[in-house]
Amino acid sequence: MFRSPKILRRLFPLRIWGIAVSEPIVFLTFDDGPNPDITPWVLEFLKKEQIKATFFCVGENVQKHPDLYKQLIADGHQVGNHTMNHLNGMKCANEVYLNSIEQATAYINSKLFRPPYGRLPKKLDKIIAQRYKIIMWSWLSKDYDNTVATQKIIAAAQQIKPGDVLVFHDNSKTKERLKEVLPPIVQLLKTKDFQFQIIA
Repeated sequence: MFRSPKILRRLFPLRIWGIAVSEPIVFLTFDDGPNPDITPWVLEFLKKEQIKATFFCVGENVQKHPDLYKQLIADGHQVGNHTMNHLNGMKCANEVYLNSIEQATAYINSKLFRPPYGRLPKKLDKIIAQRYKIIMWSWLSKDYDNTVATQKIIAAAQQIKPGDVLVFHDNSKTKERLKEVLPPIVQLLKTKDFQFQIIA
């Protein structure tokens, strides 16, 4: 399933699953970077296509690759907090998780937050939403899942609708797959006259 089930919007109302728009606009997002294996390629591709995107960065990756993070900002892209250590919110203590978000703020200046793996106890929503917009997604590329054929991912992009938040990953695991799926999906959306915007 590439689209997020509608029931999630009712179960987790403090999380943003899509953005209301009056025009054919989509929101391209990338998780897990910055990563020198793939983020430079993504930035070059986006510059060529004249697209701005939103990057949910892992704090320790920004710490390791500050110049790459600065390049994201310099190129006009938006950034968001993806915790300091890419923690799964369902597998660690709440205090540890919240501290990881706070640690990441030393490196990532943003009021946007996305939980790694999309996993977060509902009881943390209210606490996190006091300081951040919790950005989820409405269309997941599955670029990380090698059991899903590349052509199936590209075909699934036909489902993308105005206001959708699209998720890709700029990490070492997805680097080859991303190069295969991102260009044709962007071209498909452009042929449908979609515009790309950052999440504010």
